[in-house]
Amino acid sequence: MRAVRPLIALLLLVIACQAVSQPSSFRQAKSELRERVYHDQNASDTGSFYCGCQWQWAGTSGGRIDQASCGYQVRKQANRAARIEWEHVVPAWVMGHQRQCWQDGGRRNCAANDPLFERMEANMHNLAPAIGEVNADRSNYRFGVLPQALYQHGQCTFKVAFGERTVEPRDEVKGMIARTYFYIHDRYDLTMSRQQQQLLMAWHRQFPVTEWEQERDSRIAGVMGHHNPFVTGEREWRLGHRNLAEGLREGEAPNLAEQPASATGQVRGNRRSKVYHLSEGCPSFDRVSPDNRVEFASPAAAEAAGYRKAGNCRG
Repeated sequence: MRAVRPLIALLLLVIACQAVSQPSSFRQAKSELRERVYHDQNASDTGSFYCGCQWQWAGTSGGRIDQASCGYQVRKQANRAARIEWEHVVPAWVMGHQRQCWQDGGRRNCAANDPLFERMEANMHNLAPAIGEVNADRSNYRFGVLPQALYQHGQCTFKVAFGERTVEPRDEVKGMIARTYFYIHDRYDLTMSRQQQQLLMAWHRQFPVTEWEQERDSRIAGVMGHHNPFVTGEREWRLGHRNLAEGLREGEAPNLAEQPASATGQVRGNRRSKVYHLSEGCPSFDRVSPDNRVEFASPAAAEAAGYRKAGNCRG
């Protein structure tokens, strides 16, 4: 009997470790989401993320959309409108574009060569099943309120303003979107514009955590080993939130592309032109009108706010 006990203890330890093993790739995350999180949701009232459509599973993690179940109509891309894809609620571009790997070769290069980006891309808390066409239309656009925009996907209450690079999702997922944004930005120390913070804070208050959101969080925590604290209520986002950056303390490489202001001098944006200048190497730094000046902590912070570096900067 004594010899059996250590074996039992070892077996339980192995099972526990497997249960909280974070997916190592986006592909693995999609498979885990199908098998352990959304396995019973494809024919539920919850439906696909942006449109609430039902679907039939196909392959290891995909699905075929039942467009009639939600009154969906194809806008432009029939093939993608027929299938389930896994949407990054916080887009991969937001998570990766400030990293050196992205500057050297985009998302594919980051997924292949940057361990931190690979973990961010595979974070299950940030993934949801969406109609492929809507996933494409959302792109990496910011969230907003579009009272004048028309629905373009039949009865799916998803709005997109391509010229403004803005989308407004259905009310049923606005709260979840807000709490996902808080979690990803807090965990990986990402910057968020004041305007986006204010909108998402309003959505968080207006659309509280639902029963399904709680269940989804619990199921994902069973795989990844941690909850979204903004869903459980352990953490609250306030304007000017200070990120805990827990995801950066898990052995990933630092963000080489994010230079502190001390390395580049002051960073000054022009809110009218959406261009930023450095005090060192940018001749127009002192020419920005005081009325249009916006000061940033780093070039990365300026770019996260939608600014681009002035073309006449040296280096």
